[in-house]
Amino acid sequence: MVPAAANAPQRDVARLIDGKALADRVRDDLRRRIAAAGRPVRLDALLVGDDRAAGIYAMNQARTCEEIGIRYVLHRLPASASYDDIAGRVLLLNTDDSVRALMVHMPLPAGIDTERVQSLIDPDKDVEGVNPANIGNVVYGRRSLVPCTALAALEMIEHTGIELRGKRCAVVGASNIVGKPIAVLLMREDATVHSTNKFTPELPRLARECDVIVAACGVPRLVGAGWVKPGAVVIDVGINRIAGPDGTKITVGDVDFDAVRGSAGWISPVPGGVGPMTVAMLLRNVTDAALR
Repeated sequence: MVPAAANAPQRDVARLIDGKALADRVRDDLRRRIAAAGRPVRLDALLVGDDRAAGIYAMNQARTCEEIGIRYVLHRLPASASYDDIAGRVLLLNTDDSVRALMVHMPLPAGIDTERVQSLIDPDKDVEGVNPANIGNVVYGRRSLVPCTALAALEMIEHTGIELRGKRCAVVGASNIVGKPIAVLLMREDATVHSTNKFTPELPRLARECDVIVAACGVPRLVGAGWVKPGAVVIDVGINRIAGPDGTKITVGDVDFDAVRGSAGWISPVPGGVGPMTVAMLLRNVTDAALR
């Protein structure tokens, strides 16, 4: 008699967490919410200087907002703008009652303290969740606009259906905007969380003992097959531009996708994973802020 397990389907590779498909669902839901609200939803964004990538991002953002019914208002300052110029514009937008959702495009010109500018954004309007007050609120579970990338990572983990309570999770990277907020969000789900950095001893061995790995360290393909417990959920937050085999630039994550896919249970790709979901979480934060 053949054992039942022998007839079970075999899993050769991890299941893909399609960030683009998930983001499309979020946008569809937001489109319905905005249409039903009967009042305008608007995002005000400040762009300082003439950075080409930031300009392209702002243009794409405007188009994405328009597609779901959000009005996008871009405020520009020249590259010569001083800290006082930028701070003054942020504070002015804070006091404008017609502005309910506000963000500042990066990068700011050289010499401008980014964190100092972000700390000026009204926490109730800070749709990227970058004001230290909002990051701190995550710890206490208070109503807050959660940092978008951290929220995207959690949504993608929950999409797999894993019960986080009691699970061990490794967050590789401890930045203030991504790694630390992700770790706190996982703690709030009653997971046991290891927040790691470059000084963490025996990091690959530690990661291999975990049910969930979130790679957010900015090191191309750092997380390899030897880091991953069979069946684990692997979320790749990294976006790195490196030279491909033919010398052209390619985008890769912090996870060695091809090596890890054979052992993980679920894995997010780069591109097409956390990136689209981060944009969707920004749009959700904008809608939440505007409709409160």
